[in-house]
Formats: sequence, C-alpha cells, structure tokens
Amino acid sequence: MFAKTIRKDHYGYYFIAPFFIIFTIFGLYPILYSLYISFTNFDGITTPDFVGIGNYVAVLQDPLFYKTLFNTLFIWGVSVVPQLTISLVLAFILNDKLLKGRDFFRAVYFFPNIVTAASLGLLVSLIFDWQSGGLNHFLMQIGIIQDPINWKNDPWFMRLIVSSILFFQYFGYSMVIYLAGLQGIDPSLLEAAQMDGAKKKHIFIHIIVPMLRPIILFQMITSIIGGIQIFDQPFTLTNGNGGPDRAAMTSIMYLYNVAFQSTRFGYGAAIAFCLFIIIILLSVASFIMTKRKSRS
Repeated sequence: MFAKTIRKDHYGYYFIAPFFIIFTIFGLYPILYSLYISFTNFDGITTPDFVGIGNYVAVLQDPLFYKTLFNTLFIWGVSVVPQLTISLVLAFILNDKLLKGRDFFRAVYFFPNIVTAASLGLLVSLIFDWQSGGLNHFLMQIGIIQDPINWKNDPWFMRLIVSSILFFQYFGYSMVIYLAGLQGIDPSLLEAAQMDGAKKKHIFIHIIVPMLRPIILFQMITSIIGGIQIFDQPFTLTNGNGGPDRAAMTSIMYLYNVAFQSTRFGYGAAIAFCLFIIIILLSVASFIMTKRKSRS
C-alpha cells in the first residue's frame, strides 16, 4: 500500500488570506465605492442619484478647484526643491566616516520628522499670531517694529509659511533615504576618484548624483504623492479656512470642505479621483524626465 500523498502547497493561501480579506474590506471596497458615488449626487443620507460624468465636468469648470490646485503645487514646489537638494548635500557630508559627531547631527536633522504635522502647524500658527505671537513680541522687544504685524494676512506669505513647515519636517527624512542610498555605493569608486585627484565637489556631481538617480526618482515620486495630499499643516495653521483669499487652502482641504462640511460626497469623490489622475501624470512625467537624464 502506497502512503497517501498529502499536498501542502495550498496551505500558503491560508496565511496570505487575512491580508487580502482586510485589504478588500478596508481598501479595495472603499475605493470602488468612492468611484461609484463620484458619478452620483450623494449626501450621505438619501439614495445616490446617478448623474454620470456631471461631477467631473463640474470639477473641470470649478475655479476654486484650480486655485487650490495651484496653491498645492506652489507649496509643494517651493518646499520640495530645497528639501531634496539640501538633504542630498547633508547626506553626502554626514556620510563621511571621518566627520566627528555625525551620528548626533543625523539624529538632530531627523528629529522634526518625529513631530506630528498638526503639532507643527499649530506651533507655527501661535508663533505668527499678530496679537500674542512670539515673533511679534520678540521684534517689538528689540525695537525692530513698533506695532504688531499681521503676518497671516498676506496670501503669498501664508504659502511660504506652509512650504517652510513642510521643508523643516521632511528634509531630515529625505536625508536618511539618501544616506541609505550612499551606503550602497562601492567605496572603492570614491577612493579611486580621490587617488586620481578628483575633488569632493567633482565626486559629488559626477559619481554620487548619477549613482543615486534611482533614489532621487523615488524621492520625487513619493514627494509628489505626499505633496498633493498636504492637509494637516495648512489646516491647523489657518483653522481650516485657508487663510486670506484661501491662499493656503490645498486641494485636499477643499475636498474635505466639500465632502464633509457641505456633505457633497459625490462631488468630493470626483475631486479625489481627479487628484489621483494628476498624481499619476506627475509621477510618470518625473519618471520619464529622470530616465532621459540618466541616458544623456
């Protein structure tokens, strides 16, 4: 009698099943349901009324949507360019094994990333408050100004404040990602360049940057995804109203106001999927540009 063969190859499905079940319930189903209600006028209570692509047409004709999209892209651009540049330079400097205290500086630069975004937004809001803010009080004490300045009444200044918060919070995180990429570069390449008389700036430009292009691409795409979803910092900084002329109102803040304050869930879902398409287009454009530079 031959021993009965027991197949065990299907047991693996039992181990991965919980993930797919949870993802389907809490991930895939909400996405598909949001896509469905984006074609309806749904207020969260009554039966959804199918309107086809009416919500998407309304989004494309909504001037406030374009204004918040401009705010978002401006805030992202002003914060991400210096963030990715300065963090790369800092990572190159702090990767030097002969640098004293490099572990201390790594921890210090990464520390702002630990603080929550809402806390930073609230803290900066208190600092720039024109009545009781610390900045006005300090400037008046040293005699630079005589009367308090309403810093948060300037639309462009509000955008710059939000950009500064994002830069301060995330440049340490970008530095750590670059440091991880630098660990993968063969030290013999750098030693050979130094023996040939190359200076550090030439090593940085002609060796480090080209070899870190996949990391730079990763940083760009993740910054685009996170940048379009900016919410916590400007929301707490402006108490949810976007500041003067809605200058600091981002696209996600607008989505929040439309969907959860005005209970226009169908229109809010349409805004969400329009932003999803914009993120895909920007990510693809960033990928193509990086690939072209790597080939040139």
